[in-house]
Amino acid sequence: MHVIAGLGNPGSEYERTRHNLGFITVDAIADRIGANFKKNDNYLKAEGFIGGKKVLLIKPLTFMNLSGAAVTAAMSYYKADIGDLIVIHDDLDIETGRIKIKVGGGTAGHKGIDSIISSLGSKDFIRIKIGIGRPPHDNIEGYVLGKIASEEARLSEEAIKRSADAVEIIINEGLEKAMNLYNSGPESDT
Repeated sequence: MHVIAGLGNPGSEYERTRHNLGFITVDAIADRIGANFKKNDNYLKAEGFIGGKKVLLIKPLTFMNLSGAAVTAAMSYYKADIGDLIVIHDDLDIETGRIKIKVGGGTAGHKGIDSIISSLGSKDFIRIKIGIGRPPHDNIEGYVLGKIASEEARLSEEAIKRSADAVEIIINEGLEKAMNLYNSGPESDT
């Protein structure tokens, strides 16, 4: 079973913020597969099928900086392998509208990813990074927790759709195909 974790912060004040693009993407996937989220301890979960393969969608309720506790709990409960974990999150180092898929690597300062690596004791999981770009000022926290600006909305929506598409391709056709399709930028996405 693939576990697809969208990162974000719970609560209405964080809806439609840059830091919640992971939550927004797993919501889009849930809509596609007709799955509904239910509360389960420290995360929301939805189960369904992509291409005949069972998937578990989760949204940690632990807040971004403690995402690892929820992801680890879900992985343990469902006896999922690290290679079956897909984490979707925002990334400051990728321009708005682009996505990047990778396995492993560092955290680039992303506290949610840092928490997951620390909790799992491994960085060898699939990541789908959704670009939010760097702010024109030094207030990173205010920027990531800020609402998606109207001029970013179209690019962000396209990136969310491509990220959901990438999950389907990873599960149905493999990681390499998804990376080849999506890692070169939006102009090459189909």
